Amino acid sequence: MNILELFCDVDDFCQTLPPVHLWLTKPALPEQVGHSRQLRNRPTGLYLSEIMTILIAFHQSSYRHFKAYYTTEILEHGKADFPKAPNYSRFVELMPRALLHLVTYLYRRLGTCTGISFVDSTKLDVCRLKRMNTHRVFKENAALGKTSMGWFYGFKLHLICNDTGELLWVGLTPGNADDRTALRDFFQHDLFSLFGKLFADRGYISQALVTELLKEHQVALHTRLRKNMKCAVPVLSEDALFLRKRAIIESVIDQLKNISQIEHSRHRSPVNFMVNLVCGLIAYSRQPKKPSLIPEAGPLKLVA
Repeated sequence: MNILELFCDVDDFCQTLPPVHLWLTKPALPEQVGHSRQLRNRPTGLYLSEIMTILIAFHQSSYRHFKAYYTTEILEHGKADFPKAPNYSRFVELMPRALLHLVTYLYRRLGTCTGISFVDSTKLDVCRLKRMNTHRVFKENAALGKTSMGWFYGFKLHLICNDTGELLWVGLTPGNADDRTALRDFFQHDLFSLFGKLFADRGYISQALVTELLKEHQVALHTRLRKNMKCAVPVLSEDALFLRKRAIIESVIDQLKNISQIEHSRHRSPVNFMVNLVCGLIAYSRQPKKPSLIPEAGPLKLVA
């Protein structure tokens, strides 16, 4: 999809939402209230839909750094499409204005549950471990955590996808959060609906969680057992097959990190970190081809 088609889709979405002029004219951060220095709120030549288009288009491109993309594709080659685009520093100041609309746009692009879902989490590093004690940007939010790949400092991104690779739910927690607790929090929200079977890795093993999801939400949670555990209930061959096909969500995470670029350690603002993360998720949701399970004449086959 070219940038014109992307802009038309984003602009049509923005037309369905109420204007946010009053929200933009008020201080966005609590610490700005009562500030001794006069705060400026200069108007911009870009519409909100244009800001969103540039941010999403970057995550759909092959550029690894946003500054290189903006200065090359927007300021040099994109003058005809964005004649009033400001310089790079000014655009970075405008990025937080689009966060509210980006989150709403992502929510509207979530897929629908098909009865077969997969859940997993992945780490999002914000700095190297040796710089953890001097890190300031996410000092109040990030935490030290551990995965099967080792220790890290940052956040955990929790995902649920269906058998066609569409995102059904996205959650963000500190790095030391338990995956089972995050899954419980997901079912507390009425905005999301899940039914059928949910397949997870060994990090979600909990008999109490299995009973709770089945009794209160009619969702059957299936996980692989550890080597020292005995199977109390026989596992159906169909469920064992889907457990082996849980690699679909690993493929989704791989594309989010290596193609949509949701993870890097150059953030200088928590708000812009959220903008980068949400835009990466939107860019993935707009991919024409996603990892999926396609039933054929024989057993299910994982394709990308």
